[in-house]
Amino acid sequence: MFADTAKIIIKSGKGGNGHVSFRREKYVPDGGPDGGDGGKGGDVIFEVDESLNTLNDYRHKRKFAAQPGEEGGKKNCHGKKGEDLILKVPAGTIIRDAATDLVIADMSGENKRQVILKGGKGGLGNQHFATSTMQAPKYAQPGQEAIELEIRLELKVIADVGLVGFPNVGKSTFLSRVTNAQPKIANYHFTTLNPNLGVVDMGWGDGFVIADIPGLIEGASEGIGLGHEFLKHVQRCKVLIHMVDAASVEGRDPIADIHAICKELEAFDPKLLEKPQVIAANKIDAFFEGENEMIAALRAEFEPKGWKVYPISAVSGVGIKELIGAVKQMLDEMDDEPVFYEQEYFPELHVFENEAYTVEYNDETQEYVVEGPKIEKMLGYTNIESEKGFLFFQKFLKEQGILKELEDLGIQDGDTVRMYGLSFDYYK
Repeated sequence: MFADTAKIIIKSGKGGNGHVSFRREKYVPDGGPDGGDGGKGGDVIFEVDESLNTLNDYRHKRKFAAQPGEEGGKKNCHGKKGEDLILKVPAGTIIRDAATDLVIADMSGENKRQVILKGGKGGLGNQHFATSTMQAPKYAQPGQEAIELEIRLELKVIADVGLVGFPNVGKSTFLSRVTNAQPKIANYHFTTLNPNLGVVDMGWGDGFVIADIPGLIEGASEGIGLGHEFLKHVQRCKVLIHMVDAASVEGRDPIADIHAICKELEAFDPKLLEKPQVIAANKIDAFFEGENEMIAALRAEFEPKGWKVYPISAVSGVGIKELIGAVKQMLDEMDDEPVFYEQEYFPELHVFENEAYTVEYNDETQEYVVEGPKIEKMLGYTNIESEKGFLFFQKFLKEQGILKELEDLGIQDGDTVRMYGLSFDYYK
């Protein structure tokens, strides 16, 4: 069975705890602390595997977890880092937060590998807590907790052109003629269940990918039948080809069929109707002449909208060269960038929602102090030495309302903000 959605639970590795120990050597009766740091927990990483085309691997297993980091040891020995968990998915997989349906990652285009959940930072050993007044600390820092998240995987076929139409209008026959795809072809009154992909070779290495989007039915946008599963594949496509039975072999009205499909497309995502579209009036081999009244009616109805009508025969090949050439020209005039879904949900921001923090001004040191479990954990999960990490941390401070609280306290440009030993100069 073609599997293009799956709901799973992923969990990063917990950071290893710091260790409490003291030097015990001959002739050194009062050795200092030598507890090592805990190892970092493993990350959860998603990676594109070009050999995959379904999400079947996630249909029968529900939970996936990275390894925790090991506890630090004596003699300043660091704990071993937890092994990362690498999950392979097909190109075009969207990773969403199951609760909000917001996008975490789009595994398409250049995005072949992405860390979705970061492992917990290892705790510091007791050697880090020695001071002039506390030379034998019996305390070590615990490792950061793991992050657990329920996500929904959704595979959207990556194709330049989407072929849409009601069942039994000749889409599979057309696809088999113009591409290297080999769909099952018969006079079915039900629809293909899998989106079929094929490459149209225009010669000299030039071409495009076309997808036969399984036949739509009225009510598809409301989830009737397999509506949502079919419609989401259209979102990736740049150009749509509406295929209709211009000979009305089964008594269907091609104009009514196109309006019905447009209604479903608009109800699912209004942006779909903004895509360039053409009409393939199929089965003209059933006419005694090359065109009939239905072709003329299709032209009169849709060409004023800019949707050109191409009479074709998927069986004999008549008119197909003109249709494919026109579609290729439309693609050449468009941006080469694939449809890409930007990240909307950042797990690290939401995992600390119930944690507390304080924002205060210290008169003695003349600096603003931001502290609390939420801040400490966030600093542990973020590499603020990198530009991307620092911008992410700024976003966190803004979304949590911390920057506003600093402004309410009267902070000015150039003032110092301290967070767990790190000092920053504030600039708006």
